[in-house]
Amino acid sequence: MKITAVENKTFGAVVTDVSLAALGDEDFAAIEAAYLEYGFLVFPEQFLSNEENIAFGERFGELEFGAMSLLSNNNVNEDGSTGEVLHIESQRMRMIIGNETWHTDSTYKPYSSKCAMLSAVVMPGLGGGTALADTRAGYAALDQATKDRIADLSAYHSNRYSQANDLGDFPVQQADTIYHGEAYLRPLVKRHPETGVMNLFIGRHAFAIPGLSRDESRALLQSLLDVIVADEARVYEHNYRPGDLLFWDNRAILHRALPYDYSQPRIVIATRVAGEESEFAYNPSDREAAAGRRALAEELALLAEETKDRRYRSTTARSGMAAF
Repeated sequence: MKITAVENKTFGAVVTDVSLAALGDEDFAAIEAAYLEYGFLVFPEQFLSNEENIAFGERFGELEFGAMSLLSNNNVNEDGSTGEVLHIESQRMRMIIGNETWHTDSTYKPYSSKCAMLSAVVMPGLGGGTALADTRAGYAALDQATKDRIADLSAYHSNRYSQANDLGDFPVQQADTIYHGEAYLRPLVKRHPETGVMNLFIGRHAFAIPGLSRDESRALLQSLLDVIVADEARVYEHNYRPGDLLFWDNRAILHRALPYDYSQPRIVIATRVAGEESEFAYNPSDREAAAGRRALAEELALLAEETKDRRYRSTTARSGMAAF
């Protein structure tokens, strides 16, 4: 097995000469150490089955979900056959397009995700890749005054907020889906629970920093993101070939989907490892959850008037909830 750092980047490595479907303990230990060091790993030409995707993911912890095709733009049947490409107005396509903005997985849940991976099956002719950004190097690049300012600040996280803010998409609130009515408060600065390295824990789901006005909050969150992606050494774009597996640490890395021709099929198999106690915010039944619900309701009311010029024009899809 060879682990080769991505050239001219602050993060990332490519792992070759290994089969993830037949991974020994020694190679797994090296892979685990590499992902903590580099933040993300690329495994070319793996062609993992659903079962093999799940088995690899489970080596890192309990799964939030395993070998799902909900990030694909068409349905994949149990026998592997595919249906028609999803309509651009469906809620699932709205979610897929929303993912084209920088984010960290599952920060809108009580436990944000530990790490995640995508296996490429079918790719469009152009685009459809994944970009990643190094939030550790982004934090290190901040001046001391900014580090001091944000040290004790937090922001609420909600997928209903991000869909509305980024796209003018207002999914119907529904329990047991990603469009629940909760918003979870998380610090802007995160100490990685395993490496101890500090990073910026922000992204599209983050809004409404307590103690700041709405304008101040939005400006600060945008300025922090701008710092992360300002240096091309802190950003990597992976253009998949079928069989590629991309694996990243959600506790240190932002990512986003890259656009493509949505009329062409793009099939990726997603597996996400659930967060551990270090990723816990609070439960909906906890006392502090009420403040998040209020902040979200107030923000959505404002966005309903501000997003009529965006892709979905402050509308709700007719059908197709995304339950994960």
